[in-house]
Amino acid sequence: MSPRRNRPKGAGDSGRSPDGDPSDRYGGWQSTESWQGEAWSVRHVAGASAQGKTYRCPGCDQQIPSGIPHVVAWPEHSGVDERRHWHRACWNAKDRRTTRVQRSRNAPRF
Repeated sequence: MSPRRNRPKGAGDSGRSPDGDPSDRYGGWQSTESWQGEAWSVRHVAGASAQGKTYRCPGCDQQIPSGIPHVVAWPEHSGVDERRHWHRACWNAKDRRTTRVQRSRNAPRF
């Protein structure tokens, strides 16, 4: 008896959408939320899909290390060029935060 294959059915099917959407490679699930009168695309990224890079959260101005689950959000009208990576807690608390993040005088601006 040969071992079982865990591949999707179909010749050459990689399990991705046929249109080759590059957003599929990041995993997670995507939804649309309203914030500050705009529609935002929000993608929840699992920790296993978040490998290789660190990001700076605009909500708390702290780094999001590689491998940590987080949220990627961007306004729908501007496209994916305006993507920002948020901690999940920061994204959920975005309405309770002030609009201006206080930085120390010597802190780098990212």
